[in-house]
Amino acid sequence: MTSETLLKDRRILVVEDEMMIAMMLQDILEDAGCTVICARHLEQALDLARDQALDGAVLDENLHGKQSYPVADMLAGRGIPFIFATGYSQSNLEKLYPGRRILIKPYWAAEVIEALSAVISTSDDVR
Repeated sequence: MTSETLLKDRRILVVEDEMMIAMMLQDILEDAGCTVICARHLEQALDLARDQALDGAVLDENLHGKQSYPVADMLAGRGIPFIFATGYSQSNLEKLYPGRRILIKPYWAAEVIEALSAVISTSDDVR
C-alpha cells in the first residue's frame, strides 16, 4: 500500500500558526486524499483534539509562543497518531516525546506524507 493510499479518506488535524505553512500542509494532505481540519491557536487545537474524530495530526511545536504539548498529550491519550513539525531544535521534543516523528522545517511534501503514513500505519497495526 502506498503512502497516498494509506492516507486516503483519513481525517487529519493540522495545528500550525503560520497561515502559509498551514495552507501548504492542507494542500499536501488534501492531494493525498485526506480531510483536513486546521487550528491556528492552542485553545482551538485542544478543542478539536478533544472533540473530533481524527486519524492523525501534524503539530507545529510552537504556536504563537505556546508549546503544542497539551495537544500532543491529548492525542496520545486518545490513541491518535501524530507527528511534530518544528523550525527549532528538536532535542527538547526528543526528550519529552521519545520515538515520535519530528519534521524539521522547511520540509518537502513527500516527507510529510511519508512521516504521517508511517505513524498511521503503525497505529493501525496496533489497533
